[in-house]
Parts: sequence; structure tokens; C-alpha cells
Amino acid sequence: MKPFAIAGIQMKVSAITSNVEMMKLKIDITMNLYPWIEMIVFSELCAFGPLTHAAQFIPNNFEAEMQAKAKKYGIWLLPGSIFEKSEEKIYNTASVINPQGEIVTRYRKMFPFYPYEAGVSAGEEYCVFDVPDVARFGVSICYDMWFPETIRTLAAKGAEVILHPTMTGTIDREIELSIVRAMASINQCYLFDVNGLDTGGCGRSIVCGPDGRILHQSEGTEEIIPLELNIERAKRSRELGILRLGQPLKSFRDRINSKVFDIYKSEVVTPYLDSLGPLIKPTRLDTIAELKIKENQLEQLASTTHYKGDDKL
Repeated sequence: MKPFAIAGIQMKVSAITSNVEMMKLKIDITMNLYPWIEMIVFSELCAFGPLTHAAQFIPNNFEAEMQAKAKKYGIWLLPGSIFEKSEEKIYNTASVINPQGEIVTRYRKMFPFYPYEAGVSAGEEYCVFDVPDVARFGVSICYDMWFPETIRTLAAKGAEVILHPTMTGTIDREIELSIVRAMASINQCYLFDVNGLDTGGCGRSIVCGPDGRILHQSEGTEEIIPLELNIERAKRSRELGILRLGQPLKSFRDRINSKVFDIYKSEVVTPYLDSLGPLIKPTRLDTIAELKIKENQLEQLASTTHYKGDDKL
């Protein structure tokens, strides 16, 4: 099993103009500097930015241009994702292109960032593909990772490397860095998380190995991240344990059919989860309503409590 070289591209993303020409330039620069690279991965929504008005049907000219670049350099290419129009819906979709310039598969993000990613539909199918004589790869996009079932399913399907384009410019990026480490170790896989800059995110892309240790973490500037992965590390971790200790995938396998996972059965009733209410975007009105409730509670408390001087009766 030979090593495999992947480059993540952390670049500035505009929401106003197309970023495709810059992506093509970044591919050229990467292959000129690091001709040993075998795969390039961009961030989520890198090509056209985070606004759904840029949605388009697939296949399209962008995908064709990326296919030409992959074929020119003989590389695997995951050019981030774009908003895809499909009938009356919009999806957040990533394409996987092989060194012959062929579309191997496409993946639609399963967990749009509701309630903020409004108007985007959820995909229904997991995405794994094989790089011959190297490993099985899985694709996950941004918020998907917050639902551990998604990465666990990819691992259960044999993925040893998870490619994870993301677009996070919010203050929870620090939490995401912890999630990447946790998902890599729990699933004993490589996790290649590539974030964008400006309207495409706050950077801080991160790559972790199958023991959860950080192989590289970027800062907030443009960067090419060329790394050679030793896939054998993932195989050895799954065979012998993380740091020769826990073997979570095997333990999960041995308990998957037991009753401890009843929560995932369709007939299970979850009254507590139902009690949490609808998935809505918080507003100031919610804060005002909470304050009014507290004021009412204080008024009720005051009306039932009597004082005479300094003495409580």
C-alpha cells in the first residue's frame, strides 16, 4: 500500500464574482510547486461563494473546466462544492473527478446548516469511492460532521480517508477543530478538513490522522497544504487499536445489532427531543419574550411575599 499525496487549497472566496479562474491558477501553482501531489481538495462553495442565487444545473462549464485540469495533471480533484439546481430544489453538491478527467461520483450535503442555510435541500446518499491500490475515500461537507453518524457510516463503508470541504466563518470554528480530531480518532481514519477565507470562511483548515493527532493546522491566510498520507497507519489503527489501545470500530461492529441503539429505530418515540420545539433562527424577540416571562415570575413572587419593616412575614 503506497503513500498518497493530497493538497488542500485554503483560498479567499468572493460572494460577488466567480472564483473559478483563481481556483484554476491555484491548481497550476500547486502542481508546479509540488508535482508529486496526487489529489487536490478545495473548500465548500469555493467556486461561486455562499449565496444560493449562484445555483446552477449540473453538469456545467465549471465542472468541465475542473475535469480538464484533473486530466491535464493526472490528479484526483474535489473542487469544493457548488449550489446545484435540480428540478425545484437546491442542493450543496461536491463532484469527485479522477485523473482521466471523469466524474466518479457526486455528493449532496446531508445536513444543510439549518436554520441559516435556508432553502437548501438535504441529500440522501453517502459518498465513498476507491482510489485504486491506495484506499477507499469518503466525502462529507461542513455541518455533516456535527452528526457523528455521518462519519461513522463512511467508516463503516470502508473509508480510510474522509475529505471534508467546509465553509466556516463563524465563532464556532474552535469547536469544529475539536470535532475533526474526535471524528478522526473515533473512526480511526484520516480527516482532511479544508476551510476557505473571507466570505468562504475564517481559514484554520486542519488535517488529522487516525489517532486524532493534528498533522497540520493552518492559520487565517491563503495556503497550499501538501501532505503525504501513509494509509497504512489507518489500517494498523483499525487492526491493533488507537495507540495500540481502544478499537472503537470493532467494538461498534460487535454491538451494532444490540438493543443499545434503539434510538435509531423508526418506531422509537422521543418525547424529550420533540419537546425542544421547532428548528428556528434565534431572534431578539425570543430574548424579549424570555425577559417578559422572568418579569412575570418576579411579579408573582412579589405578590405572594409580604414584608413589614425589615421583617419577612
